Amino acid sequence: MLMHKFRIIFITIILSITIAGCQTVKEKTDKIVEKENEKLSEFIGKSASKLQMELGKPDEDFTNSKGNFEFVYNTKKYLIPCERRFEINSENIVVGFVSNGCF
Repeated sequence: MLMHKFRIIFITIILSITIAGCQTVKEKTDKIVEKENEKLSEFIGKSASKLQMELGKPDEDFTNSKGNFEFVYNTKKYLIPCERRFEINSENIVVGFVSNGCF
């Protein structure tokens, strides 16, 4: 009986540590994503040429279904692919972005 109680207490402690560790990782990830979004938000309202001066020539560019241009920048960090997409309107102004896998 004592062994059973010890096992339950041990499992509870291990689960608590695991859950706390996951929360810490999530908090760190959220901060990194927030910082990335703040950095990329600076390009909203700026010209596409300013974007290219900062980030270089995009890996891809095409016209999307709305008729706007999209610039796509692909990188890797720790073998994890990162894709940043910027939407540029007909006046050559950055109007939006999406960042996937970037930190």
